[in-house]
This record gives sequence, C-alpha cells and structure tokens, in this order.
Amino acid sequence: MTPSAVPGFGEFEEIETTDTLWRFDRSFLTSRWTCIWGRGCQGILAQPAEHLAQGCCSVGAELDGEDEAMNLAALAATIPPHLFQFGAEAASGGIFREPDRTNTRVVEGACIFLNRPGFAGGAGCSLHLAALDSGESPIDWKPSVCWQLPIKIDWADRGDGGEVATVRRWKREDWGDDEEDLAWWCTEAPEAYVGDTPVVDSLREELQAMLGEPVYVELRRRMQ
Repeated sequence: MTPSAVPGFGEFEEIETTDTLWRFDRSFLTSRWTCIWGRGCQGILAQPAEHLAQGCCSVGAELDGEDEAMNLAALAATIPPHLFQFGAEAASGGIFREPDRTNTRVVEGACIFLNRPGFAGGAGCSLHLAALDSGESPIDWKPSVCWQLPIKIDWADRGDGGEVATVRRWKREDWGDDEEDLAWWCTEAPEAYVGDTPVVDSLREELQAMLGEPVYVELRRRMQ
C-alpha cells in the first residue's frame, strides 16, 4: 500500500438544510479507511506500540458534558465483571479522572474501560463488549468522542442564524497538545486504508447518528 492511499483534503460535497450547510470531505468518505485495531494499529503513544493493543485509548476519553458523564457512570455500573477487567478499580475509585468528570480515568497506562490483551472476557473496550452482550449498539454506551472517531465535525456560524458543519477525518492536530507526541495516527497511515467498503458505508451507523437519517440518505446517494 503506497502513501497515495491516504486521501487529501479540499474536495467537498455540500448539502444544505434549513439550519445547516453540511460540507463533506468526499475524498475521505469514499476512501477505504478502516479501523485496524488489533491488526496493525500502532496506537497514539510517542513510540509505535502495536503490542499494547491500546489503539486510541491510551488517554482517557474526553466527555461531552455532564449528561454524557452521568449516562456513562450509570452504564459502567451495569457492565458484568467478566467483561470489565478494571471493574474493581472502577467500583473503588470511580471512572473519572477528576471531580469535574470531564475525562475517563487512566489506569495502568490506558483508559479504565480498556480490557488488555489476554483478559478472559475479551480485549478491547468493555463498554463496547457490554453493549454487544446486551444486544444494543455500542454508540449508545460509549463516549461520543470514542464512537465518532475518526470522523470530526467542525461547526461554524453561517451568518444568517444557521451553521456550517464540515465533516472530515480526524487529523493529528485535532489531538491538541498531544499531537506532537503521536508517533503514528491512523488517518495519516496508508496501512489503515485497506477496508472492503468506502467509509460512507462502513461507518453508516455512526454517520446516521451524527448527521440524521435524511442528510445521510442524501449523502449516500451523492457518493455513488
């Protein structure tokens, strides 16, 4: 896979609704990006660390307000012990990094919800595993920043009371102060552009949740 597999920026598809002008990064949505966690993902540490299988969970998830924090706390209390490696730590010390509950807690070098390789209940996000075990969508369990990655929406004032929403891939600089410490980031790596279907299809559920069904249907029609 050559570096040309990584799409550039600048080619946008626009869909206008009453309140929002949606601008979509066509090159990414039609690309074959796919999550390669557990099969080549190097993580987001200062050095490539595929063997840790941490993906983008090396830091605690940033939460979107008090409502999301309350929902997460309630769900965490329902995760069966066999699916939650650090359930005892969550019960004794909580799931939040600080009293303001803006981030999930980091335990042993990664998010408290991340089950490590070799855990009997399965490696990966315990929230994700518990959602599937309950027959529910992981979108309804995981912090929004987690299930939305690698998609990002930039919101701006349209000037007439409406907004402009630019939908694109999550870039290295979107990690803020941490971006200089990233040895590797998946949307910049050709190794991650090996999916069987374009992003507009492979991330259908996530896009529907972020855009709403009518906008997604029109977007999918235009991506054909």
